[in-house]
Order: sequence, then structure tokens, then C-alpha cells
Amino acid sequence: MSGGGSFSSDQTTLNLATIGADTLARAGRARITSIQAKGIASSTLLLYNVATSGAAAAGNLVATYNFGTEGLEVYVPGSGILFDEGIVYNLAGSGGSVTVTITGG
Repeated sequence: MSGGGSFSSDQTTLNLATIGADTLARAGRARITSIQAKGIASSTLLLYNVATSGAAAAGNLVATYNFGTEGLEVYVPGSGILFDEGIVYNLAGSGGSVTVTITGG
């Protein structure tokens, strides 16, 4: 950029590893704008809107993604999926990881 200015962004990525238990990925308000995963056979990604991993339950489940070795690519239109408490995830499958792009601070 000419004139010595700079840009900043509130967009970042989270790497969600296969743990097999509910795990806090980010505390506080955020919006998921994309999800990408390498192919993992018989995988399920659960995303909860809660502040702690112990609070994850069916009542605050926001999204479920089932995928296999073909992988997963989700680009959320508009403002993304809002998580106002925090993002807790559960990634089930044998190995692998998921990358989530978030905005918000």
C-alpha cells in the first residue's frame, strides 16, 4: 500500500485435531466462515456454541458435518455461523484434522 499505511484483519484460522472428546477451540464471540478437512474415513465434526467443553450438549449443537475420504470444504455465505459464547468441537474419525476460518474478536 502506498503512503506507508497498513491493514489489519480479525480473520484467523483454527486447526481442530482429532481428539474424540469435546474440546474448546475458541472462547468468546466468533463467526465461522469456512471449514476444510482432509479426507478422514467415516468422520463427524460437531460444533457447539458454548463457553466450556463441559457445557456441550444437544441443546447447543450448532452444526454437524459427516464426511469421508473425499474430504470436506464448506464456505459459509454472508456473515458466517455465529458462535456468541465460544466454539467447542468434537471431531471423530481416525486421524486427520480440520481447519476452520473464523472472524471476530
